[in-house]
Amino acid sequence: MSKKKLLILTGGGDCPGLNAVIRAIVKTAKKNGAWDCYGSIEAFNGIIKEPTDIVKLTKSKISGIHVRGGTIIKTTNKGNPLSFPTYDKSGNLTYKDISKALIKKIKDLGFDAVINIGGDGSQAISKALFEKGLNIIGVPKTIDNDLSSTDITFGFTTAVQIATDAFDKLVTTAASHNRVMILEVMGRDAGWIALNTAIAGGAEICLLPEIPFNLEAVINKINKRYKKGKGFVNIVIAEGAKIDGNTIGKTIEGDKNIKLGGIGNALRYALEKKGCQADIRVAVLGHIQRGGTPVAYDRILATAFGVKAFELINNNQFGKMVALRNNEIISTNLSEAVSTYHRVNLDHYLIQTAKSIGISFGE
Repeated sequence: MSKKKLLILTGGGDCPGLNAVIRAIVKTAKKNGAWDCYGSIEAFNGIIKEPTDIVKLTKSKISGIHVRGGTIIKTTNKGNPLSFPTYDKSGNLTYKDISKALIKKIKDLGFDAVINIGGDGSQAISKALFEKGLNIIGVPKTIDNDLSSTDITFGFTTAVQIATDAFDKLVTTAASHNRVMILEVMGRDAGWIALNTAIAGGAEICLLPEIPFNLEAVINKINKRYKKGKGFVNIVIAEGAKIDGNTIGKTIEGDKNIKLGGIGNALRYALEKKGCQADIRVAVLGHIQRGGTPVAYDRILATAFGVKAFELINNNQFGKMVALRNNEIISTNLSEAVSTYHRVNLDHYLIQTAKSIGISFGE
């Protein structure tokens, strides 16, 4: 009797813990004995390409990968089959829905099911493909922790730890030079990394996409920290925070989203223009937050997610996404998983915690 074929792919930004999910799925499938696992290189691009770029995930390929950052089957944020970038005969960039042809090709290649590991954008694709007839399961992945149907996503804890380690180092140099140090961290629309880092590191100011900030309020907080010309201030700012309602970044051809970056320096220049007398320096953490060995918690959560995802596949429970709720690994409908974006609510206990210990949000 031939085995069933399971296709695994990782989409969107890379994230600590992706390899742990892949390993858990393959090991669980091997123990089950009825499935063979394959990986599509660079998310759906591996299927779309001619010839296809698909690898069989054997025991040797996944051995020990749970401690490695990144993903052994690569990833991309430029392969959305619902809006796939193509060039017409005139060389103009257009976007086409190739999902119907993609689903047919997956089935023609003999795959019985797909596990899509990715964030909110990837799971929106999972939902659409399921509704068009693909047997698919989602696994939530994002360092931004911006999926509302799960209490936490793997990769987030590692990103916060990396950001906090960096922040701790900035505190000592800020104190030594009586400076204002601005740490720019990731967070396009959700400020969870910035908020957690600010509390863990002991920041004086935390600026988030969800809370419009006032430059005068930020300067007032800085001035209160300086006495007779001495003092220091540490600021954490999410890349998606806005100055005067404006997002800082640039657009790239072939990418519908603005490429964020530069809010830290923009804040510095704005403060200096407003007359802030403190010596200000900026550190941009960038993709360092995405790399390296996942912390133990993320390895454990990713592994549990992988095991649950295969369980759903084996039981023909498609159109679901695995999640963590109330310390239980559960599944939820993909439609529910992508229905609400997980932003920082102003009444969240961490907002109240931060305010209680004197952290300013620039309000």
